[in-house]
Amino acid sequence: MTDRRMNRRDFLKGVAVATAALGIPASGAWARGSGGGSGNDGGHGAPMQARRLGKTGVTVKAFSLGGEATVQMRNRRDEAVAIIDRALDLGVNYIDTSPRYGGGGSESNIGEVMARRRNEVFLATKTHDRSYDGTMRLVEQSLSRLQTDRIDLYQVHNVRTDLDVRQALGDHGAVKALERLRADGTIGFTGISGHRDPAVLLRAIREYPFDCLLMSLNAADVHMQPFQTELLHEATAKEMGIIAMKITAVGRIFREGGITSMDEALGYTLSFPVSTAIVGVSTIRELEENVEIARRFRPFDSEQMERMEALTAGYADQGNFFKLHW
Repeated sequence: MTDRRMNRRDFLKGVAVATAALGIPASGAWARGSGGGSGNDGGHGAPMQARRLGKTGVTVKAFSLGGEATVQMRNRRDEAVAIIDRALDLGVNYIDTSPRYGGGGSESNIGEVMARRRNEVFLATKTHDRSYDGTMRLVEQSLSRLQTDRIDLYQVHNVRTDLDVRQALGDHGAVKALERLRADGTIGFTGISGHRDPAVLLRAIREYPFDCLLMSLNAADVHMQPFQTELLHEATAKEMGIIAMKITAVGRIFREGGITSMDEALGYTLSFPVSTAIVGVSTIRELEENVEIARRFRPFDSEQMERMEALTAGYADQGNFFKLHW
């Protein structure tokens, strides 16, 4: 607990600098602006908070839509499309997906909306292939499913080991494909993602100047191979766009006697200097609740953060299960 308190003090000292880089006043009156989206917030309540996506020059809303859950289901396309449309109506302007979500179903469902509303979205997808040729094949498939000729952020997906990094950064690796795609305007920015080992991602971002980092960050993170310490510090120092995921640990963060609400789970993550948090939702009601939480969010103080961490200490293995099994 002493070490965690020291880390929390270090975190709070660094927030002023890191949040300034994101355009976030310390008062919690967050910067407003537009990224890929229209900035529409559905005409109800306060506008959703917005933050800078690192050095990209893009501004994204604090809550973003993940491409899993209902969004990835081919057999529930009408529901998926309704969720995506409603997200944009509510001001969400960042959507994250992958060809692996639903075996391409996520990209296809998102593509149904992109055909009509592409200019409202900062669109992120990924390559799980570590090679140049494999990545070039994957990006063509993604463009077709997404019904677009451009991807705003293209990420090397699920980097878990040093071998993944060596292959992706090799002479015939995926990153060479990303560079080619960026040069010809097919993609706007490069990124890397992972939820297994922060040390692997730390080495990767030290070796290559990716624009963005997609990393896990929830209230149980501090208890096991934390992403919130050295990796987050390095990424903020490099002014990367930092996208948080696994906020609910696929629902396992919630339990009696622990974290019991999305206000706690999402509030904890958004209290760090991240650009946005992506969450997959099952229903429009879930989406609307998450957007409302992002609208009324104010940063947690040190005591609140430590309380969230203490609540998850007894089931840290579940809150971090993806570090062990995925």
